[in-house]
Amino acid sequence: MTPLALHACCGPCSLMPVASLREEGFEPTILWDNPNIQSAAEHDVRLETLLAWADDVDVPVIRCERGAGSGVSSTATLAEQRLAWERAVAPHGFERVARCRACYAIRLANACKAASELGFTHISTTLAVSPYQLFDDCSAILERTARACGLVPVTRDWRPLYPQATRESRERGMYRQNYCGCRFSAAEAAIERHERRDERKREKAARRAAAGVVAQG
Repeated sequence: MTPLALHACCGPCSLMPVASLREEGFEPTILWDNPNIQSAAEHDVRLETLLAWADDVDVPVIRCERGAGSGVSSTATLAEQRLAWERAVAPHGFERVARCRACYAIRLANACKAASELGFTHISTTLAVSPYQLFDDCSAILERTARACGLVPVTRDWRPLYPQATRESRERGMYRQNYCGCRFSAAEAAIERHERRDERKREKAARRAAAGVVAQG
């Protein structure tokens, strides 16, 4: 089995990548580097969910921030990482493409530096499983950043496995978040949920109106 550093954004999104990589002959070690996740309570519950599942399936988890027992000296503390995220990513605000590209860049750079220092030769990311992510941008950033750190990028399109991951995570009773992580994505997701709710209401009203016309006829 080839050791592989797997940057993971959460527990549910790690299910299929870990299973798939193991089938390919890799043995993943998860690297946690997600200073984008807000609030602090949200960050902690996602990490706790990941740790509980990883322990169940025997996958090591290393927190990349310094001071978390990672043994990685080149990374910053979580507070420093969050400040760096605010400076590099938050200015893009609701410009989603630019914001997400900047977010991928800072998180994957941290993960690649940690993976290199820890002696890994291969790296991948669970961001490639979600249909809500910018797959092509994320893959390109991973490839470029990994090679700059002397690592082999393992890019896979796991999006077709997302429904299976959704079912399994629900069966396991895992905490499932309803936004990517940052406060901007939380606001965007809330707006989208309200829009879908309003659309369902309109459709329901239209059906009722149509049924009334038929009844009168």
